[in-house]
Amino acid sequence: MSFLRFNYYLLAKLLASNFRDNHFPSIALTLFSAKHSVLSASYSTAGLRYQNEGKRSDIRNFSGGLGKTGTDFQESLSFVASVCDGVEEEESEEGEGFSDDDSLEFITSFRGSKQQQRESIARIDIGEAEFRHPLVREVCRLITLRSAWNPDLEGHLRHLLRSLKPPLVCAVLRSQTDERVALNYFYWADRQWRYRHDTIVYYTMLYVLSKTKLCQGARRVLRLMTRRGIECSPEAFGYVMVSYSRAGKLRNALRVLTLMQKAGVEPDLSICNTTIYVLVKGNKLEKALRFLERMQVVGIKPNVVTYNSLIKGYCDINRIEDALELISEMPSKGCRPDKVSYYTVMVFLCKERKIDQVKHLMEKMVQDCNLIPDQVTYNTLIHVLSKHGHADDALAFLKEAEEKGFHVDKIGYSAIVHSFCQNGRMDEAKSLVIDMHSRGCNPDVVTYTAIINGFCRLGRIDEAKKMLQQMNKHGCKPNTVSYTALLNGLCHSGKSLEAREMISVSEEHWWTPNAITYGAVMHGLRREGKLSEACDLTREMIEKGFFPNPVEINLLIQSLCRSQKVVEAKKYLEECLNKGCAINVVNFTTVIHGFCQIGSMEGALSMLDDMYLSNKHPDAVTYTTLFDALGKKGRLDEAAELIVKMLSKGLDPTPVTYRSVIHRYCQWGRVDDMLNLLEKMLVRQPFKTVYNQVIEKLCDFGNLEEAEKLLGKVLRTASKLDANTCHVLMESYLKKGFSLSAYKVASQMFRRNLVPDLKLCKKVSKQLVIDGKLAEADNLMLRFVERGIQQK
Repeated sequence: MSFLRFNYYLLAKLLASNFRDNHFPSIALTLFSAKHSVLSASYSTAGLRYQNEGKRSDIRNFSGGLGKTGTDFQESLSFVASVCDGVEEEESEEGEGFSDDDSLEFITSFRGSKQQQRESIARIDIGEAEFRHPLVREVCRLITLRSAWNPDLEGHLRHLLRSLKPPLVCAVLRSQTDERVALNYFYWADRQWRYRHDTIVYYTMLYVLSKTKLCQGARRVLRLMTRRGIECSPEAFGYVMVSYSRAGKLRNALRVLTLMQKAGVEPDLSICNTTIYVLVKGNKLEKALRFLERMQVVGIKPNVVTYNSLIKGYCDINRIEDALELISEMPSKGCRPDKVSYYTVMVFLCKERKIDQVKHLMEKMVQDCNLIPDQVTYNTLIHVLSKHGHADDALAFLKEAEEKGFHVDKIGYSAIVHSFCQNGRMDEAKSLVIDMHSRGCNPDVVTYTAIINGFCRLGRIDEAKKMLQQMNKHGCKPNTVSYTALLNGLCHSGKSLEAREMISVSEEHWWTPNAITYGAVMHGLRREGKLSEACDLTREMIEKGFFPNPVEINLLIQSLCRSQKVVEAKKYLEECLNKGCAINVVNFTTVIHGFCQIGSMEGALSMLDDMYLSNKHPDAVTYTTLFDALGKKGRLDEAAELIVKMLSKGLDPTPVTYRSVIHRYCQWGRVDDMLNLLEKMLVRQPFKTVYNQVIEKLCDFGNLEEAEKLLGKVLRTASKLDANTCHVLMESYLKKGFSLSAYKVASQMFRRNLVPDLKLCKKVSKQLVIDGKLAEADNLMLRFVERGIQQK
């Protein structure tokens, strides 16, 4: 839990977020907040939040409630939609016949071209003054109100837009927490009268999109730049490549090189570094190495960023020796390794807990490159070791760092405390907290919460309560996460009512429960069978604005149904539905199954009608549940109508549906009706073993005559499964003393080149002898001799 608040993503990614000095991705040493004052070596841009970018639908979302009033805005969206169509067509054409090796041909095509050093037009520093500018704040406020826009608000936003200088527009784009909103604002602003995006705005938009998986949006912005006659530098193409790479589209990322070639843009070191990064991230290390050779041939000299990407690639595929060899060769290639080169390998070694090799590498840093391990080095080792459960080694490095005069702050200590707690070593964690106090490094709420959670996981609730009191004693106010950890521990210790009481008095202790808090206590009450209290807590939760999800609702409904409280479960479901909770077909099906379990078919069918009225469409599980319950009561005609209705709605029967139909019809001896219904089901969804199951089920119910009639359909395929079905029929005949019928089944198997079970046939032969059928008995055993099967 505590790792969420660490400002570190030390060596977590291969790209840095800045594009300076032709280093893409450049490695950045980022100074974190003054509160923690920790330097960390950081690879760029982690934390992707969006899996896919919607196309026109996402763009239209920006308009919110404009309706007919936002005409100018809607016109801009129409323009964007037309651009999208062109992009999709172009990309589909580019995709034909493209291979990964085209990236090598791209760099070779520029053989001998003179590399010109040019100043990047994409670089602009957006300072704190721009982000705090009143105009920027007002625009951001209006954007958050987009769902309630009216002509006045849009007019005000349009007026503000014309007052914004390019750096302020860039600040607006980078201030958006949702990159899709930033993209839609970019499109909207681009279509406004008497306004035109500056070049740096396009590059800022691409920079923002490169942090996400919104690759189609980045591609459209690049196309828009081309249409507007704006110069596209290699950095612009690099942004698009990174976005495609983040979305897992390696081929699309490499196709950007083809676009760059068609545009006549010469490659530079930044685009080459980007290409190597994309290849490494796509597990194409060998191609990345070949690309490195080609770029050197055309006169583009790799730098430390290039080699760091390759080092990371070697580590990702566990080729640690190759990574170390590359570090050793870098000086001879005119490029000295930096600390990140060593950190990358150290991180891998820490994961494998190869501490001796880590220390040797630290010595090598000093001897070979005169790189002295500093606070960043030790912070990196402490956090990586703690994250992977090696708390003792992390603690050893912490002590070593302090002996050398480095100050390890509460974040480093908290990482080790959290690691101890995850391993259940609470005494060591508590001792480390005491040590923190003695060193003047006061633990914060994250540190205490980790210990509280650790005690609760071990069931040591009293000690967790004492730690909560100690927090208050040392002036560290517990937050919602702290209390939630304690309440979760109480619930797992069978003290859910006490946890419920703590929620009731939360306001007195100045903390506010959240959805996770309510969910933990609700499930605790449910597990203890206190279902009424759990339902009441859910109602309170909804009143506070927290809605349980369908899974939580379903668990409570299941518990009510198992306790024969199906009517209460139905009322609870209706109440959740009326209050706006997300209810799905599984929740309705659970209640239907509850009614079926208590034999109330009227209640179950009533719930089916309620599903239609609530616009929730039953699925195959719903229909199968109802069929089985009706079939159990012998109401097969009604049950069959449900299956036919299911098929008419385009739903495929599941294997459970087939088993239920076969079982219930065989149970009541209505074989012909069953076969007719099965034929309809097989048209919709073929099921290879359906007749095998029918024969075996008929044998279970003693209807051997009907089973033998279907034997021909089973023996068409002559598979091992068919042989097992024949064995079931033969054993059923033997149990009833019909040895001759069993012999006939075995004979049919031989005719289909299926060899029956020898032991079973011996039983049949003995019974034939007893019944006076000596010729059939001898003939059966002779079949085995003819096939060279010895009788033991």
